[in-house]
Amino acid sequence: MTLWTNAAADHSGDPTVASQSLPRVLVLLAAFNGRQWFDEQIASILAQTGVAVHVLVSVDASDDDTESLVTQWAEQEPRVTHLAHGQRFGGAAANFFRLLAECDPDGFDYIAFSDQDDQWLPGKLQRAHQVLAAGVYSAYSADVLAYWPDGREQTVRKSQPLVAYDYLFEAAGPGCTYVFNKTLARKLIDTVGRQCASIKQVTLHDWYCYAIARASGHRWFIDQQIHMRYRQHASNQVGVNTGLQAFQRRIGKVFAGWWLGQARLIADLAGRGDDAFVRSWRSFNRVGLLRLALSCNQCRRRPRDKAAFALLCIGLAVKGVKS
Repeated sequence: MTLWTNAAADHSGDPTVASQSLPRVLVLLAAFNGRQWFDEQIASILAQTGVAVHVLVSVDASDDDTESLVTQWAEQEPRVTHLAHGQRFGGAAANFFRLLAECDPDGFDYIAFSDQDDQWLPGKLQRAHQVLAAGVYSAYSADVLAYWPDGREQTVRKSQPLVAYDYLFEAAGPGCTYVFNKTLARKLIDTVGRQCASIKQVTLHDWYCYAIARASGHRWFIDQQIHMRYRQHASNQVGVNTGLQAFQRRIGKVFAGWWLGQARLIADLAGRGDDAFVRSWRSFNRVGLLRLALSCNQCRRRPRDKAAFALLCIGLAVKGVKS
């Protein structure tokens, strides 16, 4: 599927400048029951300054007729196309993996991820280009401003210094801030294609992509600058972890074995399953979990998350976890 055309509009502020002179970004947008937010989200993407964008949408079979809205956009706006409707994925990860598997990166300088319900500030992609164009980093992500329907706002900081093994236990922040250069984008596309059966077990695409990048030696930049409003609502698959119920839900998943199970799976998919560090805990025995607790400084970025990581590993060692 060839997406890039010379007719793509230029939104740099000067309509006389050819879009081909701007960095070209393919935005992969995964949608599901997002009709009430989609217009605002896609308009904010198309209004990006300093870049030329094309949006490729995949819709998880929806109950609110999101498909029709996406089709309308594609019919009216040459910078929007969509994959065939009708597939059901049951989660954002599988939908994003489908986008990676079926997209055509030819003609683009970067690939970015987008959710269906946020607001991108005009310079979001331009800032990513400024960072990545220097050639030091292959991937970009950033802190965000979360906001709720009642007017509350909260800065979500993910830009703490990277540590040796954080990619095995957490993502680099919200996947909707991710931007990849074309070398890493092709690496991810190829890897998803080869692992199409195994990645069906992966719950979080952003964690997986971060792990593949880091394990492959690609350098990742997490920006303190905020260029996105991160909408929080009842239908978020993964949102900001606030409130007692959200905390209890996530702790329940940890003690049910989901977290370490995903960490082991992602380590294997990233080619790190036989590393000495991973072998030391992959069987989830008590000694291994206690060793993992002692390695907390190298497993999470944020200081309070390091402490929580150690306590959770100790708790799992006491409780026991299925291998």
